[in-house]
Amino acid sequence: MKTKTFLRTLIIMTIIIVATSFYYLPYYVTKPGNAHELDPIVTVENGYEDKGELMLTTVRMGRANIYAYLLASLKKYEHIYPVDEIRSPHESDEEYNLRQLQLMANSQNNAIEVAFKKANKPYKFNYNGIYVLNVYPSMPAEKILQPGDRIISIDNQSFQSSQEFIEYVETKQNGETVQITYVRGKEKLNNNIPLETFPDMPNKIGLGITLSDDRDIVTDPPVTLNTEKIGGPSAGLMFSLEIYNQLTKDDLTKGYSIAGTGTISEDGTVGRIGGIEQKIIAAHKAGAEYFLAPDETITKEMKEKYPDFESNYIVAKRTAKDIDTNMKVIPIQTFDEALSFLQSLPNK
Repeated sequence: MKTKTFLRTLIIMTIIIVATSFYYLPYYVTKPGNAHELDPIVTVENGYEDKGELMLTTVRMGRANIYAYLLASLKKYEHIYPVDEIRSPHESDEEYNLRQLQLMANSQNNAIEVAFKKANKPYKFNYNGIYVLNVYPSMPAEKILQPGDRIISIDNQSFQSSQEFIEYVETKQNGETVQITYVRGKEKLNNNIPLETFPDMPNKIGLGITLSDDRDIVTDPPVTLNTEKIGGPSAGLMFSLEIYNQLTKDDLTKGYSIAGTGTISEDGTVGRIGGIEQKIIAAHKAGAEYFLAPDETITKEMKEKYPDFESNYIVAKRTAKDIDTNMKVIPIQTFDEALSFLQSLPNK
């Protein structure tokens, strides 16, 4: 009898554990991810090889169930964030993932442009249209457009940037209708969409979408980036260094293992990223000897508004000391600065 009672209790508890593991709380949990060598990810046709390695670093993130939440609350370098600190207002999980993949695509384009410009190699852009990142609820576009759609014309007029698209819409009045031509998958579609004021921005009219430029960069020699499901813009700096390293004869790595992070803009400025502590841990576990960390400027106004705000570099340096790593953390503000540091390294 006792055995049957025990088994029944065990079965009930198992069912409860399984059931509650699929119930997600309104939080995300982030934890240290991995450091990925860039050689298998980035390929410049007939590019030069290196003796060391450049690595991008990642953060693991997912919606929190009760068990993930409790575990993260006990671990120093696992962090818990409310959903509205990760996702934009009205943004679904699907839209968030699409936005991250598009940010990665833009980051890749910037990285290629910066590297080719520095190496004096030819490149050009082909503009494909506007990428729909997300759609506002209760706005006209909600019934017609979907995240991932690509708008190629408005009122039969093509455009060469999202800014041109926005400027055209701003010439219209509330209630006017525009004709949108867009691509979904492989299908080309047309629809008329009225313009309305945004509920939270009564002085602004629009379709009700968040958008991004969708463009391809064409280079000589060709570049291939196999990023699979890696999202977000934070690998921009390391992509640009790897591409430049394959384009030029001198080996930037000098035989060292070098990790890093940071967004990259078209002019080569390195920007702030999230999860710097967790990326330091990922790089340390992968055996990196140097870590390139964004050293963004903290303005007086930012300090006044957020007294505890610190640059990525300061936080990275403190984390490296806390985990007692021999890895050296290097402050970086621009692509040229990162390049100068790597060129100054002695051969290993």
